[in-house]
Amino acid sequence: MLRPVTDTDGAPFWEYAARGELRIQACAGCGELRFPPRPCCPHCQSFAADWRRMSGRGRVWSYVVAHPPLLPDYAALAPYNVVVVALDEAPRIRLVGNLVAEPGAALGSLPAGRLRIGARVQVAFAGGLPRWVPERP
Repeated sequence: MLRPVTDTDGAPFWEYAARGELRIQACAGCGELRFPPRPCCPHCQSFAADWRRMSGRGRVWSYVVAHPPLLPDYAALAPYNVVVVALDEAPRIRLVGNLVAEPGAALGSLPAGRLRIGARVQVAFAGGLPRWVPERP
């Protein structure tokens, strides 16, 4: 399976994810949240940044269900979903991951028929990668 490629700007995101924390880069000058991480704020051009902890809650903004033909390692897991989630604290920031039935569940554990645009989800980390689970009322 492919692992995320990290660079200097994005490395903290993956370090926090490995600890089970969802943090997003924020400008230390104007406070604007930004993703993907980058060295300069696109709003005020400040190079100062920090990492803010997010609630991990959001809504499914879009999704796709992958079916073969895929790369061999991925074909063995198919069909599985890939979701784009808009975060509650920053709806313009959208993260990609998989929606699973519960924390620690396998890809494909949530039937495709249960996927809905706008569905409430909560982040759950698996092996340092953000995954998403349906939010419990």
